[in-house]
Amino acid sequence: MTEQVPGQIPGYARGRVRGAERGPAALTVLTYAVLALFGVLAGLLGGFHHSWYIRPVPVSAVGWVALLFAVCYGAGRMMGGKAPALTPAVGWLLATMLWLAERPEGDVIIANDVSGYVYLYGSVLSILAGVLLVPSGGGGSWLLTGRSYGLGRVKPDPS
Repeated sequence: MTEQVPGQIPGYARGRVRGAERGPAALTVLTYAVLALFGVLAGLLGGFHHSWYIRPVPVSAVGWVALLFAVCYGAGRMMGGKAPALTPAVGWLLATMLWLAERPEGDVIIANDVSGYVYLYGSVLSILAGVLLVPSGGGGSWLLTGRSYGLGRVKPDPS
């Protein structure tokens, strides 16, 4: 038991509240779960609703592509890293793989037509762009930093 200091709030010892370390970690896990769930939901709904046309343009497929880019890029920017940007993409990919499997009846959800191609390939490209455009969580590019990732030191350029 810790000693109570005059003027100290009960349950507050050495500048920390008991259990405060678990709060941000639980919130982070919950946020990642919601992002993955959103990706799964986007994959399930997008599989059925990607083929609405305003001739000759598959507008709903283009809309799903834009939505996936916005979610991946927005999640990465808001949480400050590439892993949050990739989380809804993984959920979308898992759900979409279900629609690509051929059933014994011969039915597929995502057909071999323009809207299917725009939805699949456009979504993959938009996810890739959304993840790659998010700045790294470490504050800058790993490629352009002067620090070494190996055992040796980086020698400054003599020029």
